Amino acid sequence: MTDPPLHILRSDALDNRERIIGAARELFAAEGLDVPMREIARRAGVGPATLYRRFPTKRTLVVEAFIDEMRVCHAIVEEGRADPDPWRGFRVMIEKICDLHARNRGFTDAFMSAHPGEVDLAASRQHTLSALAELARRAKDTGRLRSDFVLDDLILMLLAHRGVHATSAAARVAASRRFARLMIQAFQAVPERSPLSG
Repeated sequence: MTDPPLHILRSDALDNRERIIGAARELFAAEGLDVPMREIARRAGVGPATLYRRFPTKRTLVVEAFIDEMRVCHAIVEEGRADPDPWRGFRVMIEKICDLHARNRGFTDAFMSAHPGEVDLAASRQHTLSALAELARRAKDTGRLRSDFVLDDLILMLLAHRGVHATSAAARVAASRRFARLMIQAFQAVPERSPLSG
């Protein structure tokens, strides 16, 4: 029996890679980054050897699985930065970032992780944090953002947000939105006691 043509092998390899990344995204989003590699291989319908051949370490798989979310996160920050009202841009950015994180439990861990060997992810994270710092500075200049706000406060918010759990995805998103409104009030120089629901 002869081997399959090379182009079929390449197509199969590409299909395996996409299935692995798809399974990793689903499992990381639902359960966080502690999902075992064997479970990812099982969900993708490939053997562990195939998974490790494509992604020798979990770190490489995490980076690949979250590169699109990093782009979305950066786009959210850029949208906030582009708003002519920096305080409104800051508020909307918090709401959208919390929503993104509520829908994907693993993303906060991936964003916060230090993977010095993964230049693309580290550079994207640093660029996003720099844009956040500029947006915060401009929001402070309006007098609406607390003058003692520091970027670490936003990191602390993301770490606290990671603890938002609920029995369903819809309930988690609802809890996340309430959490975002609480954080916005906490960050505001003179908090408005607006309703937390809605």
